[in-house]
Amino acid sequence: MRRSRRVIVTTLATLAAAGSLALGAPGAGAQPGSPTPTITVVPEQPADAATRFANNPAIVDSHPMAVQSWSRLPGDHGIAVQFTTGTPECYGVQAEVQETPDIVAVKMRSGTVPEAVGRACIAIGVVGTMAIPLQSPLGHRAVVSIT
Repeated sequence: MRRSRRVIVTTLATLAAAGSLALGAPGAGAQPGSPTPTITVVPEQPADAATRFANNPAIVDSHPMAVQSWSRLPGDHGIAVQFTTGTPECYGVQAEVQETPDIVAVKMRSGTVPEAVGRACIAIGVVGTMAIPLQSPLGHRAVVSIT
């Protein structure tokens, strides 16, 4: 257990220092004074009743959103992440994933769906879930959220 924790911490430090553009970390291409990303190990929990969302790169006015938990999908080549956002009639989510041999790093954003721009939306939170395919089997890798 101690060795795997050391590997995760080392991998997280490497990700943070590398300044991956895909994850929006400071580095090449980041603006001076950009906030340092927060990297959090996310607990594995079975997905209870949640509203299903699809990855939507068309969202507007997006902002970072934390993954609250995750669960394994059948076949070990995907995970389902859980989060809190607004109703799917007005809000959408987008996920970016970076995989290393030790971790799966997920960066989530929430924003307004294009068809809801300029429309009144109710301010109610819903628990959402989204399936995320992986390039390699999940195995024993840790899942982290980057905000």
